[in-house]
Amino acid sequence: MNENIRLFKPFLRGLPIIIAVMIISVLAAKKYLNYVTPLYESTSMLKLADVQEGLPSANLFKDLDVFATANKIATEIEVLKSSNLIQKTLDEIPFNKEIYRKGNMLTVELFGNSPILIAGAFQSDKALDKRYSVNVISNKDFQFFYPNSNQSISGKFGIPLKIDGAILLITLNIPFIKSKKEIKIIDSYEFEFLSNQKLMEKINKNLDIVPVDKDVPVIRINMKSNVPEKAALFVNKLAEVYIRDYIENKYKAANTTVDFLQKEINSSNKKLTNSENNIQNYRDKKNIINLPQETETDLRKISQLKIEQTNIKMSLNAIKDLNKYIDAGKTNYLELAPNFEAFTDLLSTEMVKNIKKLQSDKKDLLLTYTPENEKVKIIDTKLKDIIDYQIESIKNTEKNLQIKYNNLTSDITESEKVFIGLPEKEKRLTILNRDFNLYETNYNFLNGKRIDAEIARSAKIAFHKIITPAEISKTPVSPIRGIIIVVAAIMGLFVSTVLIYIIHFAKAKVNDIYTIEKNSTIPVAIATPFLKGQSAIDDNFLKEAIQIELKGLINKKNIIAISSYDNEKDHLFHSRNLALAFKKQGRKIVIIDATGQLENEFEPTEYLDFSDPKYLSYTKATFQNELEEMMQECELCIIHNQSIKKDKLALLFMSLATTNLIVLDSRKSAEKNILKIELLKDEYKLPDVWFVLNKSGYNPSVLGEVKKIWLKYIKK
Repeated sequence: MNENIRLFKPFLRGLPIIIAVMIISVLAAKKYLNYVTPLYESTSMLKLADVQEGLPSANLFKDLDVFATANKIATEIEVLKSSNLIQKTLDEIPFNKEIYRKGNMLTVELFGNSPILIAGAFQSDKALDKRYSVNVISNKDFQFFYPNSNQSISGKFGIPLKIDGAILLITLNIPFIKSKKEIKIIDSYEFEFLSNQKLMEKINKNLDIVPVDKDVPVIRINMKSNVPEKAALFVNKLAEVYIRDYIENKYKAANTTVDFLQKEINSSNKKLTNSENNIQNYRDKKNIINLPQETETDLRKISQLKIEQTNIKMSLNAIKDLNKYIDAGKTNYLELAPNFEAFTDLLSTEMVKNIKKLQSDKKDLLLTYTPENEKVKIIDTKLKDIIDYQIESIKNTEKNLQIKYNNLTSDITESEKVFIGLPEKEKRLTILNRDFNLYETNYNFLNGKRIDAEIARSAKIAFHKIITPAEISKTPVSPIRGIIIVVAAIMGLFVSTVLIYIIHFAKAKVNDIYTIEKNSTIPVAIATPFLKGQSAIDDNFLKEAIQIELKGLINKKNIIAISSYDNEKDHLFHSRNLALAFKKQGRKIVIIDATGQLENEFEPTEYLDFSDPKYLSYTKATFQNELEEMMQECELCIIHNQSIKKDKLALLFMSLATTNLIVLDSRKSAEKNILKIELLKDEYKLPDVWFVLNKSGYNPSVLGEVKKIWLKYIKK
């Protein structure tokens, strides 16, 4: 804590200078603000169109506007920054000419409030980007000056003035003058006609276009200018030109697209008609009505014939089996039991019944008659006739079924000939239909897009919107008075504080006891504060005399040498007052003055002057003998020594003393002297060396020090 207070002392000491520097800095900042040209900023907020979101009433245009794409914010910002769009904006606002009212310290641009009007026709660009001067002499006359030249041309208002590379027409702004009652016309003016390049550079330097947020389609257009009206006018006009340019480009694109689509529709219509004719000709050539239905009908017919063929085949196989069976056992026909599944007509059934009846009758007759009997033979004859008939019937049935089967096979083969070349027909018809569908889809698509394009061409609106128009700023953004004044005060505080500490550490004085203890092993005997008034001095040194005695520095027959490094005047105060304090204590003392400064301070019996140059030839033993003689009659000897740095006898007297008090002044003694005394002590084996700090804790005001220096200078 003490260390922090010690470091803070230079600041407190230099506080008046710090306050003075801060006040000067604030006054300088205010003076600067009075003459600096302020900069104003205006902001316009522009919402970009979004095809994914929009007004409900805008759905028709949003859905059918084929030219609207998802606007990327970064892309639209670059469009707003483009030279083409900025040039279109500048063409609509009078920024290519600047008129200034010239003052002694400040030049102010007049925009819309100039009492004079200037127009120019330029034959070459060399007359552009130059600051010309005009001194209005009266309501009729003026004096024209070229830039950086004393060359002048006299002119009259309303009469063209020819200069190098241009013809100027300077007139009075009568409507503006009449609207202002106390306007000053006679004054000095400057004007400049800007080339496109310089004007673009000025705009790009002060124009800032940024998104509100990366995911929000809203753009902030910022413009800075020393004329607030120009900043507001430009950002609003830029937003308007951007929207108007978007609508114009959209209309041009839509108009071009409509023409293109109409040509493509006519071409597609011809191709579609040719495709329809190709299909019709192919159908007529191949007799095709409906190929899928015709194919399906033929397939059904063949399927039906094959079913019939299968049924006849089954019947034919059954008859063949039956015929083989009968042929194999025709000698015993009556013993056969044929399967009549394939021969089940009523006639055959009836004939089988008759055969069985005749067989039964024959069996009955054979019970009565012999086989040779006429009745039995008649029954055999009847059986034979029926059997022969039935066998012949089976053979005929087999023949008929075979004929039917062959006919069906022939019919099936003939029907299947229809499918020969069918895949080729289907392939060709599919190709023709595919071409037709392609042309039809293209034709319908183009017609739909043509309608969309015509709607877009008719709708001369845009969903870009200025949601916050720029207003004329009344408060400048630069310079900000409050911040500049505060910064000036802080800089004054910082610079003055740094300078004070630089001076403080550069001086490297012995400021306090801590400095002594940090740089040396020699202890501090006493620390004398800054004293005012003789009574305070007497009281303090009596107290310090006691402190010296309590620390064991005073014994009987002691010799105390009081010294300083740079100048004997630095320890004169302590030599005089310590000697007086010891004297007041009732001690019998003797003062040895090596400088001759204390001659009038003490009694002759107490004072010995060793400042005479003759003592330079004395040896240590000679001085020591004289001191021993003096010490026989006194209790304490105090030597007011010479300066250690300048005089030759200082170290000799210090070596003779029993106690050495070396005075360091907190405002005068250099910190490096501590180390020098330490080295001298070790080198010359000086006895019992102690430091005495004068003006301990003294931290005078810098202004007070300056005042003292000034008073000394005045006295001189």
